[in-house]
Amino acid sequence: MSSSINNITPEQVAGTIDHALLRPDMTTEEVVAGCQLCAKYQTASVCVRPCDVALAASVLDGTTVQVGTVIGFPHGTTSTQAKVAESLQALNDGATELDMVLNIGRLKSGDLAYVQQDIHEVVQAAKRRLPVCCVKVILECSLLTDDEKVAACRAAQDAGADYVKTSTGFSTGGATVADLKLMRGCTDPERVHVKASGGIRTLDDLLACLEAGADRIGASATAAIVDEMRARKASDSA
Repeated sequence: MSSSINNITPEQVAGTIDHALLRPDMTTEEVVAGCQLCAKYQTASVCVRPCDVALAASVLDGTTVQVGTVIGFPHGTTSTQAKVAESLQALNDGATELDMVLNIGRLKSGDLAYVQQDIHEVVQAAKRRLPVCCVKVILECSLLTDDEKVAACRAAQDAGADYVKTSTGFSTGGATVADLKLMRGCTDPERVHVKASGGIRTLDDLLACLEAGADRIGASATAAIVDEMRARKASDSA
């Protein structure tokens, strides 16, 4: 691993994580506890279901943790108008980050104009409402060819998205090093960041994703990951 990855601190690890609270059976009490965990560990953000945005914003008020949610989740098949409406409602409820699923079927049909316009309209509407809003585009890489992944990344970049993201975590596969390297390699790092999500359960998983080019990590095993980093640092200094 590079020296920058080897020298990363537990606090920096936590600062890369979007803590995911997206299970459909998650209770209100679990959402609150998850948000409190984010505040304790000082994660980059929490990513909650749309119905939980206002609750998360209330729990995390006064912290540095951003509130994110998902749009068109998990299949990306809702209309552009529905995605825009869902985005604006989320921003009204207190979200500052939106992870939208692109239209996978349209992408696989070769309709890149539709895919880019779908993203563009969400980006434009969100940033008109909240200029600092961060929009991430989920590709669902496990369902795509490499050529489709590249086309999706470039469409997201041209549409003004802030991030491209590997996966929803609810399909047939998650983040891979190969996909992250491909996504980083085909986009401009000055314009678009990369988020790894899906199947990242250990510290080694997270570090491998960072090494491959990821800037953010979607994970639900936040406490275990950060605590493992702290244990390793303590062992190294013993």
